[in-house]
Amino acid sequence: MRANEFSKLIEASDELTLGQRRLLLKRLEEAEHQQQIVEWIEPEEGKRPACPYCKTEDPIRWGRSHGLSRFRCRNCKRTFNALTCTPLAHLRHKDKWPVFAKTMIEGKSVRASARACGVHYTTTFRWRHRFLRIPEEKQAQVLRGIAEADETFLLRSQKGERGLQRRPRKRGGKAAKPGRSSEQVCVLVARDRGGATASHVLSEFTKDTLVNVLQPVLAEDTLLCSDGFSVYKAFAAETGVVHKAVNVSAGIRVVDKVFHIQNVNAYHSRFKTWLRRFNGVATKYLPNYLGWYRWLDGNANELIPQAWFLTAVGSS
Repeated sequence: MRANEFSKLIEASDELTLGQRRLLLKRLEEAEHQQQIVEWIEPEEGKRPACPYCKTEDPIRWGRSHGLSRFRCRNCKRTFNALTCTPLAHLRHKDKWPVFAKTMIEGKSVRASARACGVHYTTTFRWRHRFLRIPEEKQAQVLRGIAEADETFLLRSQKGERGLQRRPRKRGGKAAKPGRSSEQVCVLVARDRGGATASHVLSEFTKDTLVNVLQPVLAEDTLLCSDGFSVYKAFAAETGVVHKAVNVSAGIRVVDKVFHIQNVNAYHSRFKTWLRRFNGVATKYLPNYLGWYRWLDGNANELIPQAWFLTAVGSS
């Protein structure tokens, strides 16, 4: 806008009604949030991103679209922007994302996020699981020193599905059968004393399953602590992992003042407390929530919308 046009706009602001002023402030706030997204993800001035399709560097600038700079690859001739080939590609209302990222850090429900962003709840539901694609995949690559592993069980849920395979129940209900059964789903959490965490939803809790998900993240010199369940002993015998079992069922909490599973049990407790706010989570989406909480727990000192957004697009 030219200087004289801007001056006229300022002069005309005195004649605006209260409703018009509120609408103008809302538009200015949306524009500021849109600019925030651009600043967070676009390359610095003078730099150009590599093509997300063929990885060729130094693309040609190709105008702007939907508030983002476009580029054209010299090699494959395809156009792209900073969100191309990310989980957030083709989503609309980018100006709402800073507010939405804040609601996810706060653990708001889908409907509460929708109210905060001024969009329909189906939109925030779609955003939630797009934002969680990368956190769901990001696990600790290696556990070092003393690693603790323990399983916990959550009630299997078909929330949101049609054609239930059981009689419907109220949210937060209890399993009809006591102890472990097909009504529950197993979640394995492995965590070292440095806070590195891996968590998985297991189809079954067996030695072979542990070999597939636990062995790859244990360093050669890692000592594994667990309870006395026979599956862990069989896993240690199969893989040669140094193993220390704590007989929790007998009331033994700590062995030799060093070996225990209290850290991972505390993690279970925090996760389940955090999960209750959602009034039941569909089992098919449970891996997303595990990734969500891993990020929150691992970034407790940097819980800001920008950090969460950059994780969601794979830039951190």
